[in-house]
Amino acid sequence: MIQLTNLNKTFGDKIAVNNLNMTLEPGKVMGLIGQNGAGKTTTFRMILNFIAPTSGSITWNGHPITQNDKQKIGFLPEERGLYQKLTIEEQILYFAELHGMSRSNAKSALTDWLKRLDVVGKATDKVQSLSKGNAQKVQMIASLIFNPEFIILDEPFSGLDPVNTSVIMSEITRMRDQGAMIIFSSHDMNNVTKISDNLTMLKQGQVVLQGGVQEIREQFGRTKVYVEGPFSLNELAHLEGVLNVNVQGAGFNLTIADDKTGHAIFKYVTRNGYIPAFSQQPPTLDDIFRQEVAHNV
Repeated sequence: MIQLTNLNKTFGDKIAVNNLNMTLEPGKVMGLIGQNGAGKTTTFRMILNFIAPTSGSITWNGHPITQNDKQKIGFLPEERGLYQKLTIEEQILYFAELHGMSRSNAKSALTDWLKRLDVVGKATDKVQSLSKGNAQKVQMIASLIFNPEFIILDEPFSGLDPVNTSVIMSEITRMRDQGAMIIFSSHDMNNVTKISDNLTMLKQGQVVLQGGVQEIREQFGRTKVYVEGPFSLNELAHLEGVLNVNVQGAGFNLTIADDKTGHAIFKYVTRNGYIPAFSQQPPTLDDIFRQEVAHNV
């Protein structure tokens, strides 16, 4: 278990991280979200001891993170850094051996990783010949091939198309299911929702929301309704308690004042019987992110 306790980091007069408390557990994924400059990368750098906290502590199973512990950490930095003149195999084996993996085991595992991540090319291809997406997958392999117990991923989906994003997400969940502690940052709230067990939202270095993803969504009430049927936008917009309506595909998205308004809307739209769809949900993580972080206070 990794624990961040009363963690603070200042750079001169600027507060980068303000009294951060967080617990990372084996077999769980923590999503760390916030605007650019919210303190996400600074937090990762403190965990890795690239920079020292101004105050507070970071512990692994109750003790400060040692050099031996660092051998068990897989880190994917936001600033990708592969050696362009090396082959894929030379690159991966180099990082694997740095983390205590034998060359023969790493070479054997590499074949499986290249296949599972659907990397286009051979192990003997030079990194400089790879597309951006394939280079990113190779760097992901370098971060994970030694089966780390603790994984830090800074914007792992940046620049990836939906197919490759899905491939990387599968690997993250596979490592989670094998018992790894995982923390990652992303600006794509859909991806955060899909794979995070828990969530920490930062604003100007301070925690504004923390907890299970569904638990956080439910805190905001079930104020989103999707409905399909023979209705007009104007008709739905004039129902009591409806704050906003917009068209989505074959139906309408409604933002309502509170949970109870949904009961009245359901009664109204089903007054003549069957309708194709009615769903009342809490706001999406993207809605919450925009409300809590992206908007100026």
